[in-house]
Amino acid sequence: MTKIEFNTMVMRQSSSLKMYALHFTRDTDDANDLVQDTLLKAITYYNKFKEGTNLKGWLYTIMKNTFINNYRRFVKISSFVTKSEEISSANLVFSSTKNQGESKFIMDDIKLALGKLPEEYYVPFSMYFEGFKYHEIADYLQIPIGTVKTRIHVARKLLKKSLKPYDNGVKKPVYAEMD
Repeated sequence: MTKIEFNTMVMRQSSSLKMYALHFTRDTDDANDLVQDTLLKAITYYNKFKEGTNLKGWLYTIMKNTFINNYRRFVKISSFVTKSEEISSANLVFSSTKNQGESKFIMDDIKLALGKLPEEYYVPFSMYFEGFKYHEIADYLQIPIGTVKTRIHVARKLLKKSLKPYDNGVKKPVYAEMD
């Protein structure tokens, strides 16, 4: 079968496709769009059609899948887009963009909290944070490894207390609550 013959056979099915499309969309304009999408896909992928099989069934399958995919796309987009004139306070955070100003304030507060740590806690903590192992810190500071672990633990507690305003009530993982 040539492409012209195939196109002619497909176009003959357009009236029955429109009735089937109305079954899905319940709107004439949407049904016409769905028929157009179906015909376009059928003509584009005519080489996928096996001669001797049910052309109407093949077109109906294309239409059904096109409708389902368009519906899923619509639902996904609708869940992200607010269509009301006023944005609720709950959605306000999603409508604004973030800049680096907030991060700078947070980093300044972290630096201030680190600066307030006594040196006996600051040095082991900063070394651990930089990637040193407990035994390397113990060797460098010439103190027992248990003391290193305790000082790092105390430093974390002090930092947590100092940075309490940033604890926004987010549930922490189980391993984070073992402190």
